[in-house]
Amino acid sequence: MRSLFFISILSLIAMTASPAQPGPTDWPSFVHQFIESYFKIHPDFAVYSGRHEFDGMLPDWTPEGLKAEAAWLHMERDAASKYLGKSERFERDYLIAVIDKDLFWLEVARSPYKNPTYYGLDPNVYIARPYAPPDVRLKAYIKYANNIPAAAEQIRKNLVTPLPKTFVDIGRITFGGLASYYENDVPTVFSDVGDEQLQKDFRQANAGAIKAMKSLDAWFEQQRATATDNFALGSKVFSQMLSMTERVDVPLDELERIGRRDLNRNLDALKQACAAFAPGKSVEECVQMVGAKKPEGGPVEAARKQLVDLRAFLTKQNVVSVPGTEVAEVHESPPYQRWNAAYIDIPGPYETNLPSIYYIAPPDTSWSEKERDEYIPGKSVLLFTSVHEVWPGHFLSFLHSNRSSSKFGQVFVGYAFAEGWAHYAEEMMWEEGLGNGDPETHIGQLLEALLRNVRFLSAIGLHTGKMTVEESEKMFREKAYQDPGNAKQQAARGTFDPAYLNYTMGKLMIRKLREDWCATRGGKSAWKEFHDTFLSFGGPPIPLVRKEMLGNAAGSLF
Repeated sequence: MRSLFFISILSLIAMTASPAQPGPTDWPSFVHQFIESYFKIHPDFAVYSGRHEFDGMLPDWTPEGLKAEAAWLHMERDAASKYLGKSERFERDYLIAVIDKDLFWLEVARSPYKNPTYYGLDPNVYIARPYAPPDVRLKAYIKYANNIPAAAEQIRKNLVTPLPKTFVDIGRITFGGLASYYENDVPTVFSDVGDEQLQKDFRQANAGAIKAMKSLDAWFEQQRATATDNFALGSKVFSQMLSMTERVDVPLDELERIGRRDLNRNLDALKQACAAFAPGKSVEECVQMVGAKKPEGGPVEAARKQLVDLRAFLTKQNVVSVPGTEVAEVHESPPYQRWNAAYIDIPGPYETNLPSIYYIAPPDTSWSEKERDEYIPGKSVLLFTSVHEVWPGHFLSFLHSNRSSSKFGQVFVGYAFAEGWAHYAEEMMWEEGLGNGDPETHIGQLLEALLRNVRFLSAIGLHTGKMTVEESEKMFREKAYQDPGNAKQQAARGTFDPAYLNYTMGKLMIRKLREDWCATRGGKSAWKEFHDTFLSFGGPPIPLVRKEMLGNAAGSLF
């Protein structure tokens, strides 16, 4: 039996395609209807964008629903391609790029049937984002929790077994972590809501969600006995990923050479910084010395202090505009997100007056005391994590994108744009004088750069068959100087997040664009204008920004 949601998608397609009800004739109306239709298909994305009429709803992940979504995307792509006016060219190309990205993961990579990370069940918007009073958010959470059992069943039916070993692990971390979060953390958040009927409804809905996640977690564990190492996309599909999701059409061999060149650049800089910081010591000993200088009061408390200093530095150096007066809070990550050492949750473009939250993950309690201690970053590494996540990384980028003149640019921010900018910001801040030339500070920046360099090379190696997970893990230890826990985590991530090369790839494209754009505008004195211009586009594929900023003289990406 078809789901009601599938029927509604088919109705949407039929209405848009019907000669009796033609689509919008002007481009702004077309963009508006695309966003609204996209939100109906992805209500969870709509909620995180700040559209709370979709609260509690989840996508239809049945095979019928996924096929209907792909059909709608193809139809919208064809319709968008017919808008040929110069005034809408950039946004049209941007919109088509978003469609191609979704079609890649749906139809080429077939992620819903292969990759558990395709499925987002994050309830944090209802828990930690105070967009409404607690009783209103509790009602939304109840609706969400009531939808979890059906979603869990869809996920279980879609995923084709046997699964890769690392996919089993991330499935358990994600869905097992959600079960723990529902059971242990969520009830305390809503404990002060005095409505007895709401509390009763909550307990019932939450119990169902907990049961569904525990069952899904157990199912993933059952797959361990038959788990494989067959995670690689293959060279052809990996190249398609770069083209369809980021508009990068560069041969993989050339891309790998570019990545190794940047790795070696940063390794050479690390040797020089270590010679200044720890004369006579090996690079390994130097890195251990830097890592041993843990943030005072723990990483969460230290990051809070760092954000104040970083904001002041940005103001003093005046290298990019800071629109608005918003600030970011810092908290410990919830259990189901602890596969990621640090990340930031930023309110969407439809929200107003809400805080952003920079999350830092504690070490895994199953690790040894030594591994847990090593996992906590040194203070200089944490400094550039704070740069990456907040000032002037993701947080500042989203302050700009949320004020973009294009609503489409506000809503759709791509992977390489977002992570490329945040990673670019780290080296740019060092170049601007953060740390006053202190070699320990420089080592912190370089370790973050080397981490992303090895991600870049691991993504290519893992998915083209040139590298095993064990070889990737070894490279993270030997070239990025990661502790064993982080190295294992990073290598595993490369199997289910093949696009994590976007950190370095995006950074390198931005640096090349800055060099070319500023060459005729006074060099470094034009950096602020470059940064503001670049961020004004929202978050499209960087090659589209390059073409828009440089015109016919766009030249090479790297």
